[in-house]
Amino acid sequence: MTVSVSETELHVRALQRRMPFHFGGVEATAGPQMLVGVTARINGETASGQSMGALAPMWFYKDPSMSLETGIAAMIDVFSTAASVAERTTGQTVFAFWQSLYNGVQSWATGRSYPPLLWRFGVSLLEQAVIDAYCRRMETPFPTAVHENDLGIDLGAIYDELAGIEPTTLLPDAPVRSTAIRHTVGLSDPLDDDDLTPDERLEDGRPQTLAEYVRTDGVTHFKIKLAATDADAQRLGRIHAVLESSPIDEYVVTLDANEGYSSARAFKRQYRALSVDPASSPLLDRVKYVEQPLARDESFTDETASTFADWDDRPAVIIDESDDSLTSVQHALDIGYDGTSHKNCKGVFNGIANRCLLAHRRRRDGGEYVMSGEDLTTLGPIEREQDLAVMATLGMDHVERNGHHYYRGLSAFGDSTQQAALSGHPDLYRRHEQGFVTLNVQSGSIQLDSVLAAPFGRTVTVASDQCTPVDSWNVDSIVHADD
Repeated sequence: MTVSVSETELHVRALQRRMPFHFGGVEATAGPQMLVGVTARINGETASGQSMGALAPMWFYKDPSMSLETGIAAMIDVFSTAASVAERTTGQTVFAFWQSLYNGVQSWATGRSYPPLLWRFGVSLLEQAVIDAYCRRMETPFPTAVHENDLGIDLGAIYDELAGIEPTTLLPDAPVRSTAIRHTVGLSDPLDDDDLTPDERLEDGRPQTLAEYVRTDGVTHFKIKLAATDADAQRLGRIHAVLESSPIDEYVVTLDANEGYSSARAFKRQYRALSVDPASSPLLDRVKYVEQPLARDESFTDETASTFADWDDRPAVIIDESDDSLTSVQHALDIGYDGTSHKNCKGVFNGIANRCLLAHRRRRDGGEYVMSGEDLTTLGPIEREQDLAVMATLGMDHVERNGHHYYRGLSAFGDSTQQAALSGHPDLYRRHEQGFVTLNVQSGSIQLDSVLAAPFGRTVTVASDQCTPVDSWNVDSIVHADD
């Protein structure tokens, strides 16, 4: 087999948010989404593929002084370069194509100021589009392509200890066919009606407060953001009170510190304080893991390793932003972390290798290793479906779903796109009582049968004429300075 890309297209579509997003001195009322299209050659035959991702630089940079315009310009530069490299890349398998693409973009990024997570996102968008083209050309669902290794995945090319092992040996025997929504509770998100003024109430048919999400969607899994300050104790206590007074009997909690702690010692000190504080301790009893507590440059220090080794009652801790190289997870496990997150923006093949590494270590030494399913605000009708196809294959029985909180279903797309999504995924979507198509959350979970049957998850193609060519798009159209 030979795999190559003869043409790429980059377009932007700005989707209106339910609520504005504040970043530094800028208020963004729309979320720009990059649409990537490829024309691939699979064994000499033409195939088209698409992928989609948010132009949201904040997670990659974590620099509040950076303007949104500067961050988005960097992302567009990375995506354009990845597309250009893809047009010069050939591989004997889809995996081999990805390896060459990764190496080419990495070589270009060396010496530039772009964070590895950012240029890897560029690689991943092209990786996803080529996987999509392959699955559509072969008319094969993603889990089948992975388990039969039609994609040519070589685990040993990433982790030496997995050399000669097929992915199907270490992955779950079958993909999960439903997954629980793990609802994000952001630092400024309203918990109940007391947190909203009449002017802030949206009245747009979707839940707005944590209490409303529990009542309306029946969610039982929650990802709670930590401020990494003393204010966390009272806020966690308020969240516990909301959940305890809700209709649900049992629930699961994970915490995300988003690099908030300056050192492992500082994290240990505050976590122990939270564990004995009467306000926060009841909620901490339900915590399954803490995600990325430390700043990237502190994650793998000798102090971190020694602090983890001496902390007997430590919660499970996983990396997220620190997972910025192909072998970061191996390094993290050796230091004492318990696992990592998966997001497609960090790479599909790398995520599969990470999942297999954790399974291999679990079989080898019996450790309790964790891979979580996280969400860089994925939206339908392309990105969410491809993300869920991977999550299901990795066996994620609960997945953070953050994007649907900030957007009113698929209402930012036209009626024909919404109907196509509903027709192609009648289990994943439903028509809301107010007419728009939205995620179909029942008792806190979503069904994935249609995602698993479709080539790389999606049934909908977004026409490029619904978007703006990237060279013609201006970020000024979605932002204005705060008053």
